[in-house]
Amino acid sequence: MKHFIVPLFFLATLLSCSSDSEVVTATPTPTPETMYFPPLTGDTWETKSIAALGWNQSAVAPLETYLNDKHTKSFIILVNGRIVMERYFNGHTATDNWYWASAGKTLTSTMTGIAQQDGFLNINNKVSDYIGTGWTSETLAKENLITCKHLLSMTSGLDDALGDDVSPANLQYVADAGTRWAYHNVYVKLQDVVSSAAGQTWSAYFNSKLRDKIGMNGAWVPNGDLSVYWSTSRSMARFGLLALNNGNWNGTQIINTAYFHDATTTSQNINLAYGYLWWLNGKSSYHLPQSQLQLPGSIIPSGPNDMFMALGKNDQKIYVIPSKKMVVIRMGDAADNVSMALSDFDEVLWQKIKALYE
Repeated sequence: MKHFIVPLFFLATLLSCSSDSEVVTATPTPTPETMYFPPLTGDTWETKSIAALGWNQSAVAPLETYLNDKHTKSFIILVNGRIVMERYFNGHTATDNWYWASAGKTLTSTMTGIAQQDGFLNINNKVSDYIGTGWTSETLAKENLITCKHLLSMTSGLDDALGDDVSPANLQYVADAGTRWAYHNVYVKLQDVVSSAAGQTWSAYFNSKLRDKIGMNGAWVPNGDLSVYWSTSRSMARFGLLALNNGNWNGTQIINTAYFHDATTTSQNINLAYGYLWWLNGKSSYHLPQSQLQLPGSIIPSGPNDMFMALGKNDQKIYVIPSKKMVVIRMGDAADNVSMALSDFDEVLWQKIKALYE
């Protein structure tokens, strides 16, 4: 018995001493930084330095040079809502307004969702339910195939080769709604749909339901048959911040998350890189505006795969990157004398942005 008792005694003592003398401390889990929302009025906006983020300060100057050389007016990076970079170039200032061009389509998408949650419309209903028949030159049967969702997803089937004129005579049949994707400014009819359904002017409803609720400035300016939004760059950044937070602004759900999720995911099976007037990065294929070609790969290979984008003529940009809690804004003239919403500028720009944080 003693042969076993002695070793067990010393073993117990050893374990006891080890337990008393060693203090195991767990590595504390860093507290995630809270999302910041600027006040609805005034110029206050919290900042976060490149150094505090642990980013590469030496990558800032090459990015600034590139932006300036590419006719940029303004450039903003937000992380967790805080301004990390804010630069103005080529005579532009923080108080100057600039046009969103087709990047403003995402405002129309958002307002359509707000009108639906207010009970004024259903995106699955036909457009003619809200603005009457005869808004195209199609037969009544074909026109009545076109729903609000088809306008949101660019699948109206109307001829996109006839220019920006959206008068009935210029809205002509090419294919049944839902069977063909084509980038077409007929989306602007959604503004008429929302106005008619809500019983208010488009601008009044927009200002009360979206602009004023997130502290934006700006106004819709008529441009032929279209309506183009103008605002400061920070106002564009405010909308980007709303998008980053799935339609929530500082605890208030401006647009419901279910609709916003649908708006920023693939909306049809033809152009995988398109939601409800939002462009989507990281898909296996995409279509360009004014083209029926399906191109393989991601729209911006150098950009994050989860990025969704508001893209406008002459390189107006809102990039939203949920995985990085980041929003990037670019306003200005065309970077490379290419007026389309997508150009090689995006690819090089994202190489230079990633140099900041990778």
